[in-house]
Amino acid sequence: MLGSTHGTLTTDSRRARVIACGEQPAPAVHGRPAATDDLDVSGRPLYAGVPDLDRFFRPESVAVVGASDAEGRPNTGITRQLLAWAERVGARLHPVHPTRESVFGLPCVPSVAELPDQVDLAVLLVSDPLPVIEQLAETKVRFAVAFASGFAETGAVGAAAQARLADAVQRSGLRSGLRLLGPNTNLNAFEEFRTDLDGPAIALITQSGHQGRPVFTLQELGIRVSHWAPTGNEADLESADFISYFSEQPEVGAIACYVEGLKDGRSFLLAADRAARRGVPVVAVKVGRTETGVRTAASHTGKLTGADAVVDAAMRQYGVVRVDGLDELQDTAALLARARPPSADGVAVYSISGGTGAHFSDLASAAGLRLPALSPAKQAELHQWIPEYLDVTNPIDNGGHPVGDRRGRKIIDAILADPAVGVLICPITGPFPPMSDKLARDLVDAAEETDKLVCVVWGSPVGTEPAYRETLLGSSRVATFRTFANCITAVRAHLEHARFTASYRSPFDEAPRTPSPSCRKAQALMRPGSRLSEHAAKQLLRAYGIRVPREQLVTSAAASVRAAGLVGYPVVMKASGARLAHKTELGLVKIGLTSASQVRDAYRELTDIARYEDVSLDGVLVCQMVEPGVEMVVGVTHDDLFGPTVTVGLGGVLVEVLRDTAVRVPPFGEDQARSMLDELRGRALLDGVRGRPPADLDALVEVILRVQRMALELDTELSELDINPLMVLPRGQGAVALDALASCR
Repeated sequence: MLGSTHGTLTTDSRRARVIACGEQPAPAVHGRPAATDDLDVSGRPLYAGVPDLDRFFRPESVAVVGASDAEGRPNTGITRQLLAWAERVGARLHPVHPTRESVFGLPCVPSVAELPDQVDLAVLLVSDPLPVIEQLAETKVRFAVAFASGFAETGAVGAAAQARLADAVQRSGLRSGLRLLGPNTNLNAFEEFRTDLDGPAIALITQSGHQGRPVFTLQELGIRVSHWAPTGNEADLESADFISYFSEQPEVGAIACYVEGLKDGRSFLLAADRAARRGVPVVAVKVGRTETGVRTAASHTGKLTGADAVVDAAMRQYGVVRVDGLDELQDTAALLARARPPSADGVAVYSISGGTGAHFSDLASAAGLRLPALSPAKQAELHQWIPEYLDVTNPIDNGGHPVGDRRGRKIIDAILADPAVGVLICPITGPFPPMSDKLARDLVDAAEETDKLVCVVWGSPVGTEPAYRETLLGSSRVATFRTFANCITAVRAHLEHARFTASYRSPFDEAPRTPSPSCRKAQALMRPGSRLSEHAAKQLLRAYGIRVPREQLVTSAAASVRAAGLVGYPVVMKASGARLAHKTELGLVKIGLTSASQVRDAYRELTDIARYEDVSLDGVLVCQMVEPGVEMVVGVTHDDLFGPTVTVGLGGVLVEVLRDTAVRVPPFGEDQARSMLDELRGRALLDGVRGRPPADLDALVEVILRVQRMALELDTELSELDINPLMVLPRGQGAVALDALASCR
């Protein structure tokens, strides 16, 4: 677990768990005493306060512990940079050193206890920050930064040292409110930010400082960056704290993150939820898609990266835009920070080259952007200025010459006036003066007079052309890119985030806080540390109102015949045992039995196979035979970061081959349950194919939501659940769990 391995506080260690469906006293959440209804039914917090980081980024007084002005020492360069930063933000700086009377002409005190006034921020330039933490708490210092390395990123010994540091900060924080950034962080928070830029800004969060450089240098392209939080090992303050804080800042238009590992899954989701409620986009690079990435991230920051499919789903659930490259991070964050809400989701592609337009449109359509055909009236309008033989359906090809005169601006204005068009993209694969110069100027002028998004892809590898450097980059209303791919990624993120925020409802508002009557019924069936048989697992489902076939568990051939008569022919017979995960492969399932003799023979055959395979049975199930439908799988697994997760996908015997699944992290609502189905490659099967009727989607969604409730309420008891197949019958006929397995913690 993260708390013992990496020296950080996990969800389990910072919250009171709900044991046996009863609530225990609530813990403090980010220093705020949590009320009972601040916890969901699993005992996880539903609320996270926003840390007041104003005095971190804009302190009135700063102490530098270990300050130096001796030439050649690393602390001297850091002290010099902090002096310059303190002057820029208007803070008083107090050097602290046990043997120096002054540093850079400023009077030096020997210890934190002797600081002359209240200090907002203490910067610790010492190899072991632990002894200083208690002193900081005594003097009511609000924030501290620990640069020292050698903690959780180095292995078990360092992790133990970080655990001690985290414990000390937590104890001190409860008494004085002290918060710590780091350890293993750097000076990025104290960079020189440009103050001559206006418009919405990007706030930057990185666990590896160097990885934020591409976003920080966007300032050289005229894009404002307001904050940089280098979180390091996150012994205390974590990425989630800064997401919450930045989403509340009026100047922040988007939050860009480089994340190697999440400290706590629920904290991250609560922060992303806060940003989603306020409509602030969060764009993130999250490493760990591959085993190599996971291994490297762990060695760098000592974090659990989490199962990547779960991380990906959780981010998508809360509107976090996940990208892969730092170039995508900077371009997407820059667009989302400055773009206004779209009036339509239609994209128009306009070019001076038919080949360029066709190429870009092909890539854009493949990425899911909608390129609506312009109306006949709009096409006729464009043909006033564009030759008739050129296609203006969308993409729009002007042939080149019209951009050189008054026609160029008229064409752009006409496209932007189309109500179906929310975004205009003009790919310019290379400079072609004077056409490209005039085109760039017309695009900038038009962008200044419209609320619609205007994008330009400047494909020249040189990037020194006046049309690019002066005209396009000089505009805060035109989003300029260097590659087709980054433009498409950013525009898609812009449109998807607008749709997401327009319909977003926080799942935390409706999350269950008290157990349902099903909880205690289900708990009576659980056996700690064991796996339930199919029969017992189906009783678990029945407790939560999930439909299962009529069935009886029998232990003799005669009893199986009686059971078949009660269940009703034809029947299915299956061996039932806690260790039977794949009955079909062993021949332990018999279907379509229509007579007493077949049932009797099937019982004997099933028990003979079980004896031969040395499989322990609790009996044989005689089951109702359910009409065919669409076979699905619905399951629960436990993720180390996020806790219980719910999976849905195409089921049956090929489930492990198809691997067509979608994941969500509870709590979530019906909208997310339906969106899970839309993510499946085989989604069309549920709508009915080759003459089959549409499946009962409402019943399938209801099962997903009931399984989610079970996952939350039985979090401390249930480690895994697998319903496969869940037979989804034709519309209006419901869904039936034909088989199920469950493992107890």
